[in-house]
Amino acid sequence: MKFKVIISLFSLLALSGGVYAAGDATAGKAKAAVCSSCHGPNGNSMNPVWPKLAGQHASYIAKQLADFKAGKTRNDPLMAGQVAALSNQDMADLGAYFAKQKVSAAGADESLVQLGEKIFRAGNKATGVSACMACHGPTGSGNPAASFPSLQGQHAAYTEKALNDFKSGVRTNDAGKMMRNVTALMTEKEIKAVSSYIQGLH
Repeated sequence: MKFKVIISLFSLLALSGGVYAAGDATAGKAKAAVCSSCHGPNGNSMNPVWPKLAGQHASYIAKQLADFKAGKTRNDPLMAGQVAALSNQDMADLGAYFAKQKVSAAGADESLVQLGEKIFRAGNKATGVSACMACHGPTGSGNPAASFPSLQGQHAAYTEKALNDFKSGVRTNDAGKMMRNVTALMTEKEIKAVSSYIQGLH
């Protein structure tokens, strides 16, 4: 029964990713000029509260841009203004461009590695927290077919904010409430530790 539930969730998430036009990385490079002021010219942002886009799955980037534009499940005043005029093709092109960039390497806080690795690889059976790698893979590379994003090298500060946004319900663009259900069971310390651990993944 548990296996069937997992398969059903996987199918739901795969379908929820939506169908996006094929992106053109060359066209995306030109369109990404406006993104570079926050996310860096190659998708590696310098400000740790702004996500790195380099190496992220193209379909995932396109979906996030579409969600920002719709403004229902993911809201941000700054991003809303940036995506307002983007077409579906623009979003696909931007996704294709950033997907081809290499994410910069970073390190984790040594004092948080033990707990962070535990949560990422095994979760917390006592409280029902699922292992992150079950969906995002052992190295955090994600799964584009299921709309599971790559987490490799992502800023700890950004990941921590994202997890807390899911936990508080500020962000609701996770299929089947998967991230909201997981983060609801996580402590502040677990969120901080796994966010730091993810920053060091490569």
